[in-house]
Amino acid sequence: MNDFKYVNNELWCEEVPVAEIAQRVGTPFYLYSHRTLSRHFHVFDQAFEAVDHIICFSAKSNSNIAILRVFTRQGGGVDIVSGGELFRALKAGVDPKKVVYSGVGKRRDEIEYALREGILMFNVESSQELDDIHDCARNMGQKAGVALRVNPDVDAQTHPHISTGLKENKFGIDIERSLLEYRKANTLPYVDIMGVSCHIGSQVTKVSPFIDTMNRLKKLVHALREEGIQVRFLDLGGGLGITYDREEPPHPSEYAQAVIEAARDLHCTLIFEPGRVIVGNAGILVTKVLYTKSNEDKNFIVVDAGMNDLIRPGFYNAYHQIQPVVKGQREEIQVDVVGPICESSDYLAKERKLPLFDRSELMAVMSAGAYGFSMASNYNSRPKIAEVLVRDNRFHVIRRRETYTDLIRGEKIPAFLKRQNEKTVPS
Repeated sequence: MNDFKYVNNELWCEEVPVAEIAQRVGTPFYLYSHRTLSRHFHVFDQAFEAVDHIICFSAKSNSNIAILRVFTRQGGGVDIVSGGELFRALKAGVDPKKVVYSGVGKRRDEIEYALREGILMFNVESSQELDDIHDCARNMGQKAGVALRVNPDVDAQTHPHISTGLKENKFGIDIERSLLEYRKANTLPYVDIMGVSCHIGSQVTKVSPFIDTMNRLKKLVHALREEGIQVRFLDLGGGLGITYDREEPPHPSEYAQAVIEAARDLHCTLIFEPGRVIVGNAGILVTKVLYTKSNEDKNFIVVDAGMNDLIRPGFYNAYHQIQPVVKGQREEIQVDVVGPICESSDYLAKERKLPLFDRSELMAVMSAGAYGFSMASNYNSRPKIAEVLVRDNRFHVIRRRETYTDLIRGEKIPAFLKRQNEKTVPS
């Protein structure tokens, strides 16, 4: 459920017409509903109210500090995978004791930053990373909270690019070897073993892979406790999917019921890292039609948003529903919706039956709140687009549109390349 709806054939976000925002802000832009974000977080959090838990929103899915603030104000934590995401989370007001640090490639400076800020724990992905965390903690004279991220070799039945729980994936430590790594961690004086962590993938639309994972983790937790290693936290990651097209993912309450039942005898605080399920359907991409054209039997709608703004269709062949901002009686044709980037993979939809759009019409690309702006780039030297948040009957620009000057900020022409009497880079 989301708060994008048609009123008299015109798309609104909460109590604001989308076309009005486009007129004021320009296109393209990302648009989020505060009401939807808040409700989705509350529903997920409430589903686990019967057990001790922390909801650590996955910053990689949408890292705008205003979006993060929506969740930290509701008592949420943040799951991070970089020092930059930690910086964002802190700016958004997160309690550091509700921050978990995942990711396979943590640098020492990032580890030290997280230790200084006092995060809850690192989800450790390799034996060498464990050594580095211990070394950093020893040099700083403090203990580092850790959980080992184990790879359970469970098929999440999702797209190969977002599957993370198989042996062939780069993530985590083989669950068969993890007990040895825990024994090693238990000998390190500047490491505090706090839990077990796991994440099997993204856009998972069935409960069964999560329960298969839980059953494997339970065996590990019991084995650790038999060796005197007291596990206090069980981080089950995120991955619960949403409806983009015809998917029928489980409701968070169904997911919670199954997980709580499976974890009943573990007596751990459960940590979850939802991202897409919270923000995916809470945001859209609004773009404008530039041109329409036909090449023999092939029809194209060229819009002003490109793969640098939303890469999911070109990268994953992902489906996003597309609809006009203003409805009307119109013919439907089979078209490719493409952007201005010089790549054949620059498209938002391929061979899709859509209403016939005219030039300058507005188009809404739905379910774009997750892995939209957070995966955007400046490819083709295109300034990053604006982000807008609607609350009730007002909209707020939470990221201004970049300018051409922003594109070269930080770049410098060295002296040997400068023209005579040239002092600065022209802007």
